[in-house]
Amino acid sequence: MQGKPLQAAEDIPRRILVRSSVGDSSEYVPMHSHAWGQLLFLTEGLVKASAKGAGTWIVPPQRAVWLPAHIEHDIKVIHTVKMRNVYIAPQAALHLPTSCQVINVSSLLRELIIALAGLQPLYDEQGADGRLVDVFLDQLHLSEEMPLHLPQPRSDTLLKITGALSARPEQHFSMQHWQQTLGISSRTLARKFSEETGMTYSQWRQQAILLNALQRIAQGEAVANIALDLGYQSQSAFISMFKKALGKTPGQYFSSRQEEGIGSR
Repeated sequence: MQGKPLQAAEDIPRRILVRSSVGDSSEYVPMHSHAWGQLLFLTEGLVKASAKGAGTWIVPPQRAVWLPAHIEHDIKVIHTVKMRNVYIAPQAALHLPTSCQVINVSSLLRELIIALAGLQPLYDEQGADGRLVDVFLDQLHLSEEMPLHLPQPRSDTLLKITGALSARPEQHFSMQHWQQTLGISSRTLARKFSEETGMTYSQWRQQAILLNALQRIAQGEAVANIALDLGYQSQSAFISMFKKALGKTPGQYFSSRQEEGIGSR
């Protein structure tokens, strides 16, 4: 992804470093990790982040994904993005989550990120700049996690099932289908899904459908076509599912924050 060539964050004796970058559709950053935590805030576009053994997250515009230090992750651009990467030193991230998550970026947090992006790398920690960082870290700690995670199971059996569900979300495979295909009882599969993902089978499948839909909406595909392709009887039934999961209709979800967004700022 394109951005200004700056020195490594961990070489800077400060608590944060902000970098701006852009990424083209289908651009991919393979598995890697950072010595500092990374908050990846999208001003435009959509990306998919994956962490080894933990699953995937979809990051819509005007939201952010928190990637703790030393967690291996990759990034795939689904739709052309503009973003700000806030790198946070370990000593400043002690009260932040220890696992990846997508967060809702409040208007205040968004404006703080804008302000931090204007700081020099060697900003004044003892003055107003340092106090700005304090407020940013407080607001980040208070941020609400968003339900945009698709957890990855551990066992080969469930990986086979979840791989099939992700590849063909329009196929509403039942537990009985897998019982017949894999020779494992529905009760055992239900227990393993709960143990390995924290979700029921139906919850995981619904989440896979939701995240698939988010990616396609971001790429400009018509909601009516997505609803039909994913097996919904009507567009309204799909919109109802979407609103129940994320609190807004697809149109509201992608437009409301864009209207408040920072654009090219």
